[in-house]
Amino acid sequence: MLVDLRPKQLTGKAAEASLGRAGITCNKNGVPFDTASPMVTSGIRLGTPAATSRGFGIAEFKKVGELIAETLDGLAKNGEQGNAEVEAKVKAAASELTQRFPVY
Repeated sequence: MLVDLRPKQLTGKAAEASLGRAGITCNKNGVPFDTASPMVTSGIRLGTPAATSRGFGIAEFKKVGELIAETLDGLAKNGEQGNAEVEAKVKAAASELTQRFPVY
């Protein structure tokens, strides 16, 4: 899924880094009519294979969406340097979730 971050005034580069620190993997990605450079981008790309391989269902994907939104909202509010507390909280929740669904 491609997520356009322009409404939140975030870059793909900043979102990718913040989500990575929060334990959620994504890739910065250009969006249609993107004016940002390919090294920065205005969006992120999210995929489901790793989560579906673990056995995530609807409830788990809803939680992942909530964790992504919490991280990005914190990033928009706190900036790249001030989002560490939100990232740590989300990382703990993501870790707890993935521990319930180990990779075999």
